[in-house]
Amino acid sequence: MNAIDTIINDPSGSAHASAGQRMTGSEMIVQVLVDEGVDTIFGYSGGAILPTYDAVFVHNRREQDAGRPGMPLIVPASEQGAGFMAAGYARASGRVGVALVTSGPGATNTVTPIRDCMADSVPIVVICGQVPTHAIGSDAFQEAPVPSIMGPVAKHVFLVTQPERLEATIRTAFEIARTGRPGPVVVDVPKDVQNWQGVFHGASRLAIPGYRRRLAQLDGSQLADAACADFFRMLAQAERPLIYAGGGIVNGGAAPALREFAAAFGFPVVTTLMGIGVVDTRHQLSLRMLGMHGAAFANYAVDDCDFLIAAGARFDDRVAGIPGRFAQGARHIAHFDIDASEINKVKRVHWSHVGRTADALARLTEYGRQAGFRRDWSAWHAHCAALKETYAMNYDRASELIQPNHLIEAINRLTKGEAIISTGVGQHQMWAAQYLDFREPRLWLTSGSMGTMGFGLPAAIGAQFANPGRLVIDLDGDGSIRMNLGELETVTTYGLPVKVVVLNNFGDGMVKQWQKLFFKGRLSASDKALHKKDFVKAAQADGFEFARRLDRKADVERVVSELIAFPGSAFLEVIIDPDAGVYPMIGPGQTYEEMITGDWIRSRNPRPAKPPDSSELF
Repeated sequence: MNAIDTIINDPSGSAHASAGQRMTGSEMIVQVLVDEGVDTIFGYSGGAILPTYDAVFVHNRREQDAGRPGMPLIVPASEQGAGFMAAGYARASGRVGVALVTSGPGATNTVTPIRDCMADSVPIVVICGQVPTHAIGSDAFQEAPVPSIMGPVAKHVFLVTQPERLEATIRTAFEIARTGRPGPVVVDVPKDVQNWQGVFHGASRLAIPGYRRRLAQLDGSQLADAACADFFRMLAQAERPLIYAGGGIVNGGAAPALREFAAAFGFPVVTTLMGIGVVDTRHQLSLRMLGMHGAAFANYAVDDCDFLIAAGARFDDRVAGIPGRFAQGARHIAHFDIDASEINKVKRVHWSHVGRTADALARLTEYGRQAGFRRDWSAWHAHCAALKETYAMNYDRASELIQPNHLIEAINRLTKGEAIISTGVGQHQMWAAQYLDFREPRLWLTSGSMGTMGFGLPAAIGAQFANPGRLVIDLDGDGSIRMNLGELETVTTYGLPVKVVVLNNFGDGMVKQWQKLFFKGRLSASDKALHKKDFVKAAQADGFEFARRLDRKADVERVVSELIAFPGSAFLEVIIDPDAGVYPMIGPGQTYEEMITGDWIRSRNPRPAKPPDSSELF
């Protein structure tokens, strides 16, 4: 098949101001980025991507001469940082993030953020330079087999060896990244393709008929009256309905529909780690986060419910450790998802809908109202309220040491659920999820499925570029921030008012917690008390004017207030109780009945920690 036969030329492309002009491949890449509304690029240069970097430079110079901001190219400390900045941008804005990197190590350094985005359904486009087409496969300098490496971890990978397809490929990459279940798309562009010259069409796309057919099916998947009736038939039999909402609600823009659905019929809501913010955490119907480190009251509500409504969630191992015993009291389970492969993958359900969840929830709300559906669930609401009071989050408030929970509560009182919070991965991540409020989606940015340490700081940078007027805080751990500590300089280089808070317990706290519980206290390679890192000096060396260490409990409120009020980049290291643990905790492969609540949270099934067997996950 001729390359041109696989390209669709939209007639509307003739209206494009540049249609019919001759351009280099690099200029075409830049023009498509402009057409797609890209306003920020994150990337690190190198030989194989230099033609495109030059095209970005020329474009930005032309825009700036005309009084427009152009498309700034933000240079991180590493390509991994670029990938996570693009991810933070996408997570905080809902728009496609863009990373532009060179070949070989430049491309392979983005593997982790690409997999992270795939696991959490985050739309980014990574454009990689590649050695010239004739040199592919010859082990040329800085060559890497990008399609082979990236294929298993990305939503899609393109290697452009036919330059006539370049424009259409870049445009199609954005379409694939943002549509359906979002995800990362990689475009590998050889240097000779970037230097090639051809005619710019203005609206060409690749045909991809199978993909677009599946999208059309999703668009056409509407809830019929019979399906709505079946849902409400099950609901009429319920005494204790509960919504279990996940990251798919955020990614699908379905939070307003879910909030209206819950309010219309009085459903309490628990969320996954990735679903935080789909309902205001301060709302009376919110039971906050469920799962391995979810609130005890949330987990008990799941055990007690008799109709579980899963929306944009996938019953993953952090939530449903033993699927057969998850929500074991539920007579019925309903499941909404945009991805058909998630239905019955882990947990068998009684009713399901594959399609756009926002549309489905709106349809059910409309149907229930028109049918006059009414149920008195006041007893269930009272039960949930009692769970929240009896099994409330708590910690050692009398300790003389700074408890991380106390520090986070101080931040929360000032941010009032309106700040964008990014985190690394570990104990600090779970404390933040447990104790911070979020009034809306896209304020909580964290690496969920991959659990990638080093995510927090570059993600906060990307989020700040996406939302220049908002307060952005990276709440990090001493182990996690070390992974991408070089991005502190990126914060100050670009004058970003990002606030960085490092909870320092001198080690990999979550690993230490597991070792204490399940490995008889043998702290193998997790205790970093002997390390000499001075985070404050590191921040000062990277240009932070506000760089302080907080080690007295009496100073918490004052120093946190000063941090938040500081107008520019600010860094705070907090020396926390090194023995503070994250509770509640459910061991891998264990049930909510076996939840460990620690010394400060009540349990309705007190029992000692049971070690996981050798086959269980971390």
